[in-house]
Amino acid sequence: MASNNDPFEFREFEDEGNLLDTNRDATTINIEDVKRQTKAAGFDPDADDEYPARSDDREELLSGQKKSAPFWTFEYYQKFFDIETHHVKERILGSLLPWPRKNFIQFYLRKNPDVYGPFWICTTLVFAVFISGNISNFMNGKYNPQFRKVTIAATMIFSYAWFVPLALWGFLLWRNNKILNLVSYSFMEIVCVYGYSLSVYIPAVVLCIVPLEWLKWVTMVVAFGLSGSVLVMTFWPALKEDHPRVAMATVSAIVLLDVLLAVVCKMYFFSTPQPSGAPVAPPTAGQLKANTSSS
Repeated sequence: MASNNDPFEFREFEDEGNLLDTNRDATTINIEDVKRQTKAAGFDPDADDEYPARSDDREELLSGQKKSAPFWTFEYYQKFFDIETHHVKERILGSLLPWPRKNFIQFYLRKNPDVYGPFWICTTLVFAVFISGNISNFMNGKYNPQFRKVTIAATMIFSYAWFVPLALWGFLLWRNNKILNLVSYSFMEIVCVYGYSLSVYIPAVVLCIVPLEWLKWVTMVVAFGLSGSVLVMTFWPALKEDHPRVAMATVSAIVLLDVLLAVVCKMYFFSTPQPSGAPVAPPTAGQLKANTSSS
């Protein structure tokens, strides 16, 4: 059985007065006295002026919010490249297999757009178009590599992936100011949707190597259909509450620009050379003599 003088025996302490009564020789320490002594010695435990970054981080952790960096800094764009590989794969599969009830922004992006996937999709598509176009010309018996087509393909694809979203974002922002109950998307979300919607064109341009004109057109039509479906199903919730004519005109413009990209890509990079006519035989001696006599 434990002794009454056992130092490890648990005892309840009711208040400070009882403690001092039981042990008159005990030393008490006041926290405020300790702070005053440390300040007098030149150390202030509450001062964070010497380490402002540590103070800011502590405030952000306590508040649960992260301060957003200005858009002209690298820290602002760093978050758009911070994405896991399985998220990129998931978004690519979502653009290849669009589903009516799965809005791409709400279901796949979830307020976390990225630029990493769209950038590499556009870059891969540029080189896929150029290389597949040269192979297609070679298989058609007309091999004439033109490296300037790389620049043309890059200008066409990156302009479509950046300037079209910029125009659409500005238009939606303008309409949202007029009609307050419209669904609003950020510029980076629109860029992300357009970038991933181009992923279907990569296998399409590879299939265009096959020297069959009908297969090339079918491939591009299927690619356009999947890409256009992703765009229409994503942006229709932001347009359906607008005026019907404005909504239909905007959707038609989105579809028309996607069709224009597919047609230009097919006609410029994968055009089948027209067969030249039969060679004209030189006139015979009899024909020359007959022509001379008739003249």
